[in-house]
Amino acid sequence: MFIEPLLRNKKNHKDANISSVGWIEVICGSMFSGKTEELIRRLNRAIIAKQKVEIFKPSIDTRYDVDNVVSHNERIIRSTPVQFAEDILLLAGDCDVVGVDEAQFFDDRVTAVCDKLASQGKRVVVAGLDMDFTGKPFGPMPALLAIAEFVTKVHAICVNCGGIAHYSYRFGDKADQVMLGETESYEARCRNCFHQ
Repeated sequence: MFIEPLLRNKKNHKDANISSVGWIEVICGSMFSGKTEELIRRLNRAIIAKQKVEIFKPSIDTRYDVDNVVSHNERIIRSTPVQFAEDILLLAGDCDVVGVDEAQFFDDRVTAVCDKLASQGKRVVVAGLDMDFTGKPFGPMPALLAIAEFVTKVHAICVNCGGIAHYSYRFGDKADQVMLGETESYEARCRNCFHQ
């Protein structure tokens, strides 16, 4: 389980110019591995701690709710849907913590946006698929993983053999990399079952 590192209060720190309290956390894994559930857990802890939290998701993700971030287990947290990663910079304001769900659906600028937010002293918590349905790195996720201070890879359970799953298998023959869907379109599989 991820435990937040000890934070320095920059207001009370003897070096008033310190701004290095920001960082990036990436939660990645396959479909049905609990990425959004973990994102919501971390953001709720920040809200309980009375930190200012802003949460964003790509506007194309309308599977469970147009506005809110919703996990497969129906846990909900309010969010702001945005079309472009740059919109997050405009809307984050003076918050302490920024949450980003389904980061793989954003344009490549999401990496620079997260980096800038962290450099401004914000805690940035990002969740997304690290691989697409073909088993290849997905969108901006490799770059986000490279610049993150903390990376958590979560796993699902393979529906075929019960092993540890980290692949998202898609049914059908659609070749589009981005295709919204749930259990009717995807299932989690281990390495062996994915490649069979």
